[in-house]
Amino acid sequence: MRQTYMAKKNEVERNWVILDATDIPLGRLSTVVASILRGKNKPTYTPHIDTGDFVIVINADKVALTGNKAEDKLYHRYSGYQGGLKSTKAGDMRANNSRRLVELSVKGMLPANRLGRKQFTKLYVYGGAEHNHAAQQPTLLDINTLI
Repeated sequence: MRQTYMAKKNEVERNWVILDATDIPLGRLSTVVASILRGKNKPTYTPHIDTGDFVIVINADKVALTGNKAEDKLYHRYSGYQGGLKSTKAGDMRANNSRRLVELSVKGMLPANRLGRKQFTKLYVYGGAEHNHAAQQPTLLDINTLI
């Protein structure tokens, strides 16, 4: 009888991956990043074990927002006090804090539980082309070949 393979926590091999966000639509970038963080690109994917790789996103300042999303899409945060709802346009967020824009998009595509929070800690987003993970010897992935 054949058994379905289930990865063990200590058997997981994690790699480091770099993705360049230049002129890539935000949603397409986020789906690829979330898939790699969860480990769905590996044959050893197991839903209840963190089998994903570490992901470095560079050039987050140059991520594309298609259509009118730069003006129409709003991100809300609420302080908990009356009148404490603050809204930010996606275009303003890309200009002022592009790291947060990519992080919010990816976080929404991960599971909303302990496993998803643990997977989110393996994401590193940088606005420019420089990063401090050269010691991990990350491999550059071309996102256009993955889509």
